[in-house]
Amino acid sequence: MAKAKESTEEKKPGRFAEIRQGYRAVKQVDPKIGWFMLLAAVVTFLVIVGIGFLLGGLWRWYLILIAIPAALLAATFVMNRRGNKAMYGMLEGQAGAAGAALQSMGRRGWYAATEPVAIDANRASKPSDLSGSAMVFRALGRPGIVLIGEGPKQRVMKLLKAEEKKVSRVAPGVPVHLWVVGDGEGEVKVSKISSKLSRMRPVLTKDETSVVNKRLKSLGGLRTGVPAGMDPTRARVDRKAMRGK
Repeated sequence: MAKAKESTEEKKPGRFAEIRQGYRAVKQVDPKIGWFMLLAAVVTFLVIVGIGFLLGGLWRWYLILIAIPAALLAATFVMNRRGNKAMYGMLEGQAGAAGAALQSMGRRGWYAATEPVAIDANRASKPSDLSGSAMVFRALGRPGIVLIGEGPKQRVMKLLKAEEKKVSRVAPGVPVHLWVVGDGEGEVKVSKISSKLSRMRPVLTKDETSVVNKRLKSLGGLRTGVPAGMDPTRARVDRKAMRGK
């Protein structure tokens, strides 16, 4: 048992290992990330050290010690910001992008699934192609229920209205917000979804949000308009289902 515990602890990456892994992942989509990180680190270090020399005395040495971790923190911050920007840039226009944008919301007090709660894929060109599909994703937090639709706008609005009726039946009185992914007037860019959710004004308590979440679960999972033999959450053909028909 002790050996198994030791091997588990050895496999767990440390903080610097996680940063290194993150850097490698970001570099694949942003080859210039290293230069921006270096620039941020150098500028931060020089500014803090410069303040120390202006103050003189012990402040000089104290701020030199502070400048080193601050420079590393600045470099990490730039890596995270540019990494997020690159990731959202790749997601723009992709099917299921709204779900991917909701991944981090679980750590911010939201109940958000990366899988759609409703989908209309009847007009997709191929069973394995969801690029022309209309989808609705759902997030629940203290500001209420947010339904996020992506795809052809006319079909998206139809799905959103249908989903709004369903959630309103099980959670009467809870605010329901309808968003459409896009860069047009009244639409929300994928890169702005998480920040916009975070800025919403809370109207429910944590206990009330938990109760609403249980009610929403009673609605079940994915519904409407999925061609036979398709796994919509993975955008591929379920061949066992096709052979069973």
